[in-house]
Amino acid sequence: MQTLLRISRRGTALGLWCLAILCGSTACRQSHSPVLGVDVAGMDRSSAPGDDFFAYTNGGWTKATSIPADKSWYGIWAVREDEARQEQLKLIQESSSDPGASRIADYYAAFMDENAIEARGSEPIRPQLAAMAAIGDKRALAAAIGSQLRTDVDPLNATNFYTTNLFGIWISQGLSNPSRMYPYLLQGGLGLPDRDYYLSQKPDMMRLREGYRAHVEAMLRLAGFTDAPARAARVFALETEMARVHATRLESEDVHRPVSWTRAELLLNAPGIDWEELLAAAGLDHAPVFMVWHPKAVAGLAALLAKEPIDSWKDWLIFHTVDNASPFLSRPFVEERFRFYGKTLQGIPEQRSREQRGVDFTSQDLGDLLGKLYAGRYFPPGSKTALQAMVASIVKAFDKRIDGLEWMSPETKAKAKQKLLTLKVGVGYPDHWRDYSGLKIAKDDALGNHLRSTLFEYHYQLARLGHAPDPGEWCTTPQTVNSFNLPLQNALNFPAAIIQRPWFDPNRDNASNYGAIGTLIGHEISHSFDNTGAEFDAQGRLTNWWTKADHDHFAAAGEALAKQYDGYRPFADVAVDGHQTLSENIADLAGLLASYDAYRSSLHGKADSTIDGFTGDQRFFISFGQSWRSKWREAVLRIVLATDGHAPDEYRADTVRNLDPWYDAFHPAAAQKLYLSPEERIRVW
Repeated sequence: MQTLLRISRRGTALGLWCLAILCGSTACRQSHSPVLGVDVAGMDRSSAPGDDFFAYTNGGWTKATSIPADKSWYGIWAVREDEARQEQLKLIQESSSDPGASRIADYYAAFMDENAIEARGSEPIRPQLAAMAAIGDKRALAAAIGSQLRTDVDPLNATNFYTTNLFGIWISQGLSNPSRMYPYLLQGGLGLPDRDYYLSQKPDMMRLREGYRAHVEAMLRLAGFTDAPARAARVFALETEMARVHATRLESEDVHRPVSWTRAELLLNAPGIDWEELLAAAGLDHAPVFMVWHPKAVAGLAALLAKEPIDSWKDWLIFHTVDNASPFLSRPFVEERFRFYGKTLQGIPEQRSREQRGVDFTSQDLGDLLGKLYAGRYFPPGSKTALQAMVASIVKAFDKRIDGLEWMSPETKAKAKQKLLTLKVGVGYPDHWRDYSGLKIAKDDALGNHLRSTLFEYHYQLARLGHAPDPGEWCTTPQTVNSFNLPLQNALNFPAAIIQRPWFDPNRDNASNYGAIGTLIGHEISHSFDNTGAEFDAQGRLTNWWTKADHDHFAAAGEALAKQYDGYRPFADVAVDGHQTLSENIADLAGLLASYDAYRSSLHGKADSTIDGFTGDQRFFISFGQSWRSKWREAVLRIVLATDGHAPDEYRADTVRNLDPWYDAFHPAAAQKLYLSPEERIRVW
């Protein structure tokens, strides 16, 4: 769940970063003249920075760039994703001649064998569908639902807090007891991104509901069901009832709502389902305690299982089995899935190539196996040391900011500094690699490979239950283009794929590097002190380490920032939700401040040079604005606004309006749109 895993960027594989040398260190003081790090051609210098900083820094690029037909959005993050995908493809192709990497080659080959997949049609899912059709009572239904559970609640997917399984499972350390690993139960069952997609009366939501019903019917028809319309109606009606008991996005963000239930309390508090059968089938029958993230929703879903007819549940299981398997089935299934989830839901005109999809599924299901090759090829040894040192420089700047907070008491400062001191930073790749020797991958079984891989991952996660957490455990893979903060572990992960251009270039000026990669390092550090991260102490324990006066001041600053973002309106009928995006907005602001301080410290009291007419401070802020360069299709941006914890990128670039040095650098007039008087500028950290 994203509440417990903060990321720089939305989506499943989006991110940043590269380092060959340390900016701000002795090694980063180039002996030659630095190269301008900002993209002048991509700017629109006819736009006033005080009116629209995003347009000023990115307007030229925006006017000249179209979103590719196979993408829902486009920008420097997407460019880096495509580059990382090509890097992985090269490794996959080479793995065919490496006996130690045969699983990688065979997985990809099976997915790319379209002739074999077309010849099989829907045959690969027939055994699963037959088993579901044979379900005769609620006890067997509970076992079937339990057997489908996986640790597939994707913390990186910022568009949802749900899984298409009835319940989400996540394995992590306890909120109040970080010394051992627990199973977390979350709400699930929906095929649309959020409960509001079922319940909202807005015309666009109603249109998407009709599109989804048509998709359910089409998938069932492709699977051979002649009564698909009636079955689809039952599936949609059941999911609508599920949506009614689901927690809202803001409720899901509240780390104080989860409860700890013993096995007996789970049965008592969520009656209606045969929990003994479900947990046994899920491999959770020996778990004595459950962290229930959505207690009302879990109870509500259990009650629905008792209330709704068994045929509706069987139809629901059958549909999601077909839908989840569709990327690995014949072309009609693949095209129908894209028709709804790509075209209708996100407005994407064309599907990505099979080659790209094959790389993504291989990377997803064989993460560390491919990641080990990736780190060895694309992560030079010196980069790890360099990034660790740069992180240390920004941590030091953050530490000084804590010292300078006039409103914070010495008691709270001491706890904050302890948390900063014990922050664990993972760079490039994990200390230990996963062992895949027990995973069977066949060269002629695309769907089977995927199903066995997800089950293999699930068993790996279950094996961690009851044990002490591994402080070196990673939440991601080296080839992931993103960066991560884990409040429960008080840790950061910076994958190798993000330690790349355009966020860092050893040949360009320090101001630009700090404005891009530095602010993102600061962003992740700051997540430990955003409105969620600040709830956890240095050991990752959910506890109040604030004095009341300090917490009240911090909360008031957060409210002011939320109100600022509430005023941003991408569309006439939709505004940014300042509370929904508050964690990310705090991290953007605090990270920008810490990185700016680290940049100024790197100058050792000297003035930075002017390059092509831009001062050092101007280059710092322009580079920050360009790090959020992107264009979005309206359909997917509306999904982001409804469900995502990140504000749209153009407003993230506008974070600069809260920093006094930005005003000194660009001298915006009081009448301009972004101008804030000194007392209106938000100061959190």
